[in-house]
Amino acid sequence: MRAKLSATVALIVCTGVVTAVFVQSISTSGAQTRACYPPVYTGSGELVLPRNFHEWIYMGSPLTPNALNDGHAGFPEYHNVYMEPCAYAEYQKTHVFPEGTILFKELQLTLPPLENPDGSRTEPSGRGYFPGALNGADVTVKDSTRYADSGGWGYYNFNHHEPKAPTAKLKQKTECAFCHIASAKKDEVWTQFYPLLDR
Repeated sequence: MRAKLSATVALIVCTGVVTAVFVQSISTSGAQTRACYPPVYTGSGELVLPRNFHEWIYMGSPLTPNALNDGHAGFPEYHNVYMEPCAYAEYQKTHVFPEGTILFKELQLTLPPLENPDGSRTEPSGRGYFPGALNGADVTVKDSTRYADSGGWGYYNFNHHEPKAPTAKLKQKTECAFCHIASAKKDEVWTQFYPLLDR
């Protein structure tokens, strides 16, 4: 049976923000639908908190707790990283991050109490670190034109606490981009930590 391809674009205008959701439907014997979530900006250039990120492609959860960093970790949380699904599909074909790629890093604290000197605790499964309260989010977007001054990626923080902010301003290159440029394995992305991308 021949596959049928159709595309739908929905635009929602609310309080000066234009939201675009691109839905691609591929029909075969069993219908499949993939929703795409391109970056959305306010009129003043702030990034709108991406929608439905928990439905995106999960990359992994690096952990840098305070207890292993002299009590002062830069990011004392799990970094639960999700990639926008249509960008991920394109990356799997080309091994290049396409324009408009969004990587969403939801921050999540470790579960207290800190029973041991290294900040771990003991649960039925054994001694270790366990996910606790959510703690905001960081988001990066690829756009070689908009973010030309920072290597083609823009970095945003939607609070380091809950609730997440509805919009965020672009971070200065000295706040985020410089570290990614210096140490990330591929195109400012820490692909060395994400097996789905490190191929």
